[in-house]
Amino acid sequence: MQAGSVGRQEVLSMWKEFLIVLLALTAAGCAAHAVTSGRVVVRDDRAAVELRFSDRDRARIEQHYRTSKPKQVPPGLARRERLPPGLAKRDTLPPGLQGQLLPRNLEERLTVLPAAYVRVVIGRDIVLMHRDTRVVLDILYGVAD
Repeated sequence: MQAGSVGRQEVLSMWKEFLIVLLALTAAGCAAHAVTSGRVVVRDDRAAVELRFSDRDRARIEQHYRTSKPKQVPPGLARRERLPPGLAKRDTLPPGLQGQLLPRNLEERLTVLPAAYVRVVIGRDIVLMHRDTRVVLDILYGVAD
């Protein structure tokens, strides 16, 4: 009988150790995710770039659209494109919404993006997204004219 109870204690001890290790690994994984979530940094041959609208870029975009002349488009030809309500970062831009690239004179004054990323104007919003997957990384709402 004594031998049977020692085996049971060893099994219980092994289970305790297993659960402690599992909890430790789970907690470590959660902590790493909490620290990195919300930030996308892409590194290429030239540099590492955080993919979001920086404060400097936001100010330059807002200033550009504040001082530029609004385009007069006949009502029948006015673009009706706009972002769907509730579109969030890390969502994919719905099919059919193309947007237009930022004006070249504005884009040249902003942080250089890696080749796979693009800033587009959709309605009055500016969207930073991956060119191919169309995953949205950041949005400036209501800035464009």
